[in-house]
Amino acid sequence: MLSNDSSNVDIMLGNPKKALIKMSIPLIISLLITSFYNLIDAAWVSGLGADALAGVGFFTPIFMILVGFGNGLGSGAAFAISKYVGEENKLKADNASVHSIIIDIIVSLIVTILLLVFLNPILNAMGAGQTIGYATDYGIVILLGSVFIILSNALYGIFRGEGDTTRPMYAMIASAILNMILDPIFIYTLNLGVKGAAIATIISAIFVIFILIYWFYIKKDTYLKPNLANFDFKKDISIDVIKVGIPASIQLLNNAFFAAVFSALLAYVGSTDSVAVYSTGWRIVTIGTTPLLAIGTALISVIAANYGAKNYKNIQIVHRYAMKVSIIIAIFVAILTNVFAGDIASIFASSGSSARILGELTSFLSWIVIYYPTMAVGVASTYVFQGIGKGITAMFQTIMRETGFTIFFAVLLGVVLGYGVWGAWMGIVLGEVVSNNITMIWADWQIKKLMNING
Repeated sequence: MLSNDSSNVDIMLGNPKKALIKMSIPLIISLLITSFYNLIDAAWVSGLGADALAGVGFFTPIFMILVGFGNGLGSGAAFAISKYVGEENKLKADNASVHSIIIDIIVSLIVTILLLVFLNPILNAMGAGQTIGYATDYGIVILLGSVFIILSNALYGIFRGEGDTTRPMYAMIASAILNMILDPIFIYTLNLGVKGAAIATIISAIFVIFILIYWFYIKKDTYLKPNLANFDFKKDISIDVIKVGIPASIQLLNNAFFAAVFSALLAYVGSTDSVAVYSTGWRIVTIGTTPLLAIGTALISVIAANYGAKNYKNIQIVHRYAMKVSIIIAIFVAILTNVFAGDIASIFASSGSSARILGELTSFLSWIVIYYPTMAVGVASTYVFQGIGKGITAMFQTIMRETGFTIFFAVLLGVVLGYGVWGAWMGIVLGEVVSNNITMIWADWQIKKLMNING
């Protein structure tokens, strides 16, 4: 069944712990690079002033929608492909890779049109106010090129489906370096301001797609062959991609909804400066929690392959191993971020009008890290459900965490009890702690249920 390009597949089925680490390390590097160049975007934009930074911050939840659909559809592709690989059905895995690309393109066009039509109403509803000019300047450019952002993220899922996270890492690194070079040129040299930052991002996304096309269609050395010659429309394949991909996208869309609601809450209990703190601080949080998300993302493919092969004991082994590794990393990162909070904050708020948010940004970074260790178990457990095809359950867990517990505690502490901005920060912490522990217990029960069914 397996070709010369199948060593990653063999490891996923034979040694799930080794597969998890082998896939996680390139994913950690990939996501860190992406997070760093998002931070560099913020650092360059901050030179335009606090209003420009806040304007881009108001668009951030919408940008998260695009990335969310890309990552979500990528998760759907990874689940379906890894499952067929576990079932030893190479032809179906190839067919699924083409299905994934077609679904990605259709969804990206629909999402782009809807967001372009409703961009201004969304920004106004979020309370962008005096910063809306910056938000729309940045946003329209990003939306016009959003098909490339969604497609590039989704294509990574095809590689993950065959257990290959190394080549996507190379593509992300190349994209990040290009973005870093283009940012100052477009923002300052060509005097395009926030529009320049957006143009640099789109060019970098297009560059990634060219790299991936080269591996798939020119070098042709991937295990999967997503060629039109291998395409034969199958309803069950489409359902497998969509039943994880769309809930995973909505799951990440919910994260964007949370960011929008939270920005509005901060504008109410604080000011637009608090929104700038949140959007900038959350980029730093994203870097800190990247290893946890990378391990969870790798977990989908490892679990799906073993789910397809009916190796349910391997699912339990790799889930518990993922949690242990994630907790150790989370504690280390939390301590590091807390100790150096002031130094990290000064990088993004040390000059001009941005300097006024330095104290608040330092405080945010000091407190927010409390929830990192519980996120370690929550992320690994949510991705278990994606790995066994229960995308709607994983989506519900995320909505429960963000829109449910987190917003509830943020409003309770920030508004009802009058703790203001600090209360909103602590709402995130409490919401995450409660919901992540619920998710861990739920995942462990689900895996034991599978093992019992299998005798």
